[in-house]
Amino acid sequence: MHCQKFLQPPVTRRQMLVQSSNGFGAVALSALLGERAFGETLKPAVNLPADALFPRATHHAAKAKNVIFLFMDGGPSQVDTFDPKPRLDREHGQPIKMKVPPTQFDNVGNVLKSPWKFRQYGQSGIPVSDLFPHVARHVDDMAIVRSMTAEFSEHTNANYFIHSGVGIQGRPSMGAWVTYGLGSECRNLPGFVVLNSGMIPPGGLDCFNSGFLSASYQGSLFGGGEAPVADIRRAEPTDRLQQNKLALLRKLDAGVLGRIGKVDTLESAIGNYELAFRMQAAVPDLVNFADESKATLDLYGIGDKTTEVFGRECLIARRLVERGVRFVELLCQNLGHDRWDQHSGLERGHADNAKAVDLPIAGLLADLKSRGLLDETLVVWAGEFGRTPMAQGTNGRDHNPFGFTVWLAGGGIRGGTIYGATDEYGYYAVENKLQMHDLHATILHLLGIDHKRLTYRFGGRDIRLTDVYGEVIEEIVA
Repeated sequence: MHCQKFLQPPVTRRQMLVQSSNGFGAVALSALLGERAFGETLKPAVNLPADALFPRATHHAAKAKNVIFLFMDGGPSQVDTFDPKPRLDREHGQPIKMKVPPTQFDNVGNVLKSPWKFRQYGQSGIPVSDLFPHVARHVDDMAIVRSMTAEFSEHTNANYFIHSGVGIQGRPSMGAWVTYGLGSECRNLPGFVVLNSGMIPPGGLDCFNSGFLSASYQGSLFGGGEAPVADIRRAEPTDRLQQNKLALLRKLDAGVLGRIGKVDTLESAIGNYELAFRMQAAVPDLVNFADESKATLDLYGIGDKTTEVFGRECLIARRLVERGVRFVELLCQNLGHDRWDQHSGLERGHADNAKAVDLPIAGLLADLKSRGLLDETLVVWAGEFGRTPMAQGTNGRDHNPFGFTVWLAGGGIRGGTIYGATDEYGYYAVENKLQMHDLHATILHLLGIDHKRLTYRFGGRDIRLTDVYGEVIEEIVA
């Protein structure tokens, strides 16, 4: 009985909840900060506004405001798409008459001609294979770069390389760098959106990572259907109840910040879940095509089983840049075989992939142009590497990072242009050889960013997307 003097007076349930409210908030905040999207960041090299996505001035006059990146996961074959090689026709079935390095699978067959014919299009007369009859009609708006190279011949490292300029995970994606440098003109959607058709590239979500930059610049993955973002609809029965909860959360957050001062991780977390609230209204409107005409839907191939998935992605991409989203990346869908990665069955695999994206991409270019958006939107088409001119086995092609094709269209691009060249087999870049850093430097330049000045202090030095490399490809800039 003598120990009763140490007991505290009883408290009511209401008093207990009031006294514990800050503790509950701290627990919730700890859970948020534990999520991958809210990881540790370092202080930026420049003073940014409190809103990490607030629009910022460019280094020089920009030719483009937004980027749509059409990522052809797996590595399309340059000699079957945009880089015709008559020598392959002449030597089909013969051993290749040049020394070749070990390929990814070291299964070197004979020379393999393209199963598709090439035809000239537009006033520029640029040749494009029969894989892309719809895209081909837009060559006068495109710069075809035939001399791109990569440093990796394996998908995961090559995917990190094309996205971040480094062949390892953990570095910021170019979409993150762009939003870090420019912010976004859209308040109700992320500045960097990745449209997922159901197949994430090798390397996973780290391809779209913000790395050591603030989590606010990370790519936000949107799926298909009417609810492309998980938990986009409120869980509370009424709007008023949700607003009350958010008001309490803001009050608790303000109290924490008032006690501990400015913390990037905490402010990123707060900014991200406030953006999530605004997205509850913006996302359903984004994917509701009721205001689009049937002619527009047909333009993108929506309603056709073959082109429905990528067509919806392309139309959503147009609607995103209309709303001011800075960087949009589109991913290829699963067609029952390994992406554009045809180590065997080249003819069927490339034909299926091309049919799924050709009409939608052409529709996107046409729609952007008709709305006056192509002049301010840079469209980039690329895979992580190309493919060999000789067969792997009898009817496939192995990986080739030594010379392949990408193309750019729209914002600031000199249309109807061919830049660079590969050898007579289409294996090595031999004229105006480029590296991935040059592509990144050019994308940033067209957006008004000097790639050498867009830096972030990390690991004791100023890091940039292009590392210590990269030159703007002036010849393709209008």
